[in-house]
Amino acid sequence: MTLKEYYDILGLPRNSSVDEIKKAYRKKAYLYHPDKNQSPEAKDLFIRATEAYEFLISYHSKIIDDEKEYQQAMEDWRKYRQDRSKRRANAYARASYNSFRKTSFYKTTRIFDGTRIIYGFIISILVIAYTIYGYIYRLRNPWRNEKPSLVAFILLLSLGLLFLSFSLIYLKAWIETSRKHKKKS
Repeated sequence: MTLKEYYDILGLPRNSSVDEIKKAYRKKAYLYHPDKNQSPEAKDLFIRATEAYEFLISYHSKIIDDEKEYQQAMEDWRKYRQDRSKRRANAYARASYNSFRKTSFYKTTRIFDGTRIIYGFIISILVIAYTIYGYIYRLRNPWRNEKPSLVAFILLLSLGLLFLSFSLIYLKAWIETSRKHKKKS
C-alpha cells in the first residue's frame, strides 16, 4: 500500500498528528472489527486499518520530514514489519472485540487530552468547594433544626478528592506522553 492509501483507510489528511491517527484508528477498529461488523469485508478492512495505524505511528516523524526518509521508511516497512503487522491484525480480528480492547496494542491508542484533564480539575475542585461550603452553610443555618449529615459530607468530599486524584494521574500521563512526542520530533 502507499502512504496515501494508509491515510485514506483511516480517513485522515496527510498532515495528521499522532493523536489524530490514534483517534481515527480507534474509530475504525470499532467499526471494522469482525466481532462488531458482520459484513464479509469487515475482517479485511480491520486488518488494513491496523496495518495503516502501525505504519503511520511507527514512521510518523520520517513521513513528515523528507521524501527520501519516507522512501527509506517504506522500504524498511515492507522488508521487516508489514507481514508481521498483517499476521498480528489477523489474530486480533479472530479475537472478540472485548479481548482486542484489552491488548497492549489497543492500549497504545489511548489519547490524553489536555482539555479533558482541565475540565476534570475544575469539576473536582467545584465538588470539593461546594461540599465544604454547603456543609458549613447548613451548620450555620440549620433547616427545620436539622444538622447536616456528616456521612454525606464525608462521602461527597471523598468523591471530590478521588476525582481530583484521577485528574492528577491523567495529567502526569499526559505530560509524559507530550514529552515523548517532543523528543521524537
